[in-house]
Amino acid sequence: MRPLSLLAVLAGGVLFGFGLAWSTMIRPEVVLSFLRFQDFGLLLVLGGAVVVTAIVYRLAPRLMRRPLLEPAFGRHPSVLDASTLGGAAIFGIGWGLSGVCPGPAIAGLGAGNWPLSIALAGMFAGAWAHGWLMSRSAR
Repeated sequence: MRPLSLLAVLAGGVLFGFGLAWSTMIRPEVVLSFLRFQDFGLLLVLGGAVVVTAIVYRLAPRLMRRPLLEPAFGRHPSVLDASTLGGAAIFGIGWGLSGVCPGPAIAGLGAGNWPLSIALAGMFAGAWAHGWLMSRSAR
């Protein structure tokens, strides 16, 4: 990646983290109250993110020949299979039990919510365990 592209990624990450903090998604108790259908404020945040992403992903390749800072638009094929559904279920269970998602957890650390480091350690341990198990099954 070129330095300007890295700077754009950094700026996007800062903007994303600021948005997560401003919307209170960095507070697990707010997320848990949303998941228990007690507070629907985060529904507006999630819905807004989905709408903006869907529009940009559909329109940007049609309106621009190439991205501003890269040579071409990438394709990210997705497959709905058992491993995708299993991973989504595990992720959802972890999110529902803890109220912590990776992006908001990292943003929360930036805001000084240090107990989120425990959840992040668990996420990293789970990712490591998955990689280890997949490397063993590939042999």
